Amino acid sequence: MDTYSEIEAIARAARAASSALAMADAEMRSRALGAMAGALRQEMELVLRANAEDVERARAEQVRESLIDRLMLDSGRIEEMACALEDLMELPDPVGRVLEERVLYNGLELSRVSVPLGVVAVIYEARPNVTADAAGICLKSGNACILRGGSMAAASCAAIAGVLADAVASVGLPRACVQAITITDRAATDALMQLHGLIDVIVPRGGAGLIKHCVEASKVPVIETGTGNCHVYVHESAQVEDAVRIVENAKCRRYGVCNAAETLLIDRSCAERILPAIVSALAAHGVTMHMDPLSLQVAQAALSASGTAADIVAATDADWDEEYLAPEMAIACVEDVDAAIQHINAHGTGHSEAIVAMDAHAIEAYLAGVDAAAVYANASTAFTDGGQFGLGAEIGISTQKLHARGPFATDALTSYKYIIRGCGQVRS
Repeated sequence: MDTYSEIEAIARAARAASSALAMADAEMRSRALGAMAGALRQEMELVLRANAEDVERARAEQVRESLIDRLMLDSGRIEEMACALEDLMELPDPVGRVLEERVLYNGLELSRVSVPLGVVAVIYEARPNVTADAAGICLKSGNACILRGGSMAAASCAAIAGVLADAVASVGLPRACVQAITITDRAATDALMQLHGLIDVIVPRGGAGLIKHCVEASKVPVIETGTGNCHVYVHESAQVEDAVRIVENAKCRRYGVCNAAETLLIDRSCAERILPAIVSALAAHGVTMHMDPLSLQVAQAALSASGTAADIVAATDADWDEEYLAPEMAIACVEDVDAAIQHINAHGTGHSEAIVAMDAHAIEAYLAGVDAAAVYANASTAFTDGGQFGLGAEIGISTQKLHARGPFATDALTSYKYIIRGCGQVRS
């Protein structure tokens, strides 16, 4: 069987499973989620062995540590995956919600009711936890899923998906509700994107190249999850301690995640007061700073006076558009909040943006003017996460404006249909 035929067979099995899953009630889907969580705990050693193979191979290929951090599983991360599945059980059922009810002029009773999308394909890179998150979210929302993990995490994803599929089958749902594509050839991904009519939506999670390829090549509708060139802007009214704490957390909490801040903007008028403390904090984490001329001048003077060492270099134009996913950050001085907004809307990816300020007018201007899925005042961009937003496990952070935006989970994987009840009406 060639690659296309194999992927088509997987999609047809998912389509058949989606019909059965759409008929399953909330209690059945919750039992499946509970079984999935229990199976992850029971089969933890199997998953860890598979993950160790992936990590060993990645290290042999000299993959950078920030990506290995995203790839690596331990007992704590598997427990988090299981807990995320159990958290989904507690969320309201997204299927069968009556969104609207009214009686038409002719006596027809019309209601609009939420329904599953059907078959959801998730294409992602070296994050094996996405396998469990995506499967759980799809199951909760009544969708069959096809999971296409990256080759770097191939063993991990196959192991997790197998465990979850067995758990789903154990409660009486079709095993094909959860399927993983284990073919590492990129042709498998391209075949998946051609199956309009069998697959209802594709969700890519990964770098800019993967997302761009899916958006441009797919015949199946795509929910675009975005890369994260996220900014923190420090206004002249900011307190030094607040600025340092928020920038440090947004940049250094985890380097390889899409909500990590990649660019710092700071008002010229407060650069000498605030920037040295931020530079010192970032230097302590080993962050390389790509700085515009004024910020570089301020940093060099402060470092010389204190005798502190830091890895600082002159920024290039390319740095303002870079998603580093590494201990690197671009830094620029701006004139004011309007200039910061202009810079972010020109170079940001519409993901997550933050302002640190005490001035209420600056805060409101920033919140209104920045075009992004999540805009923060005096908080770290690290909070852009389905669990932190009270949505449970998420399937991605959407940076598009149609259908879903920001962290999206179960509700975003439903559509609706109109149900009309009559008593013999005909149209003249």
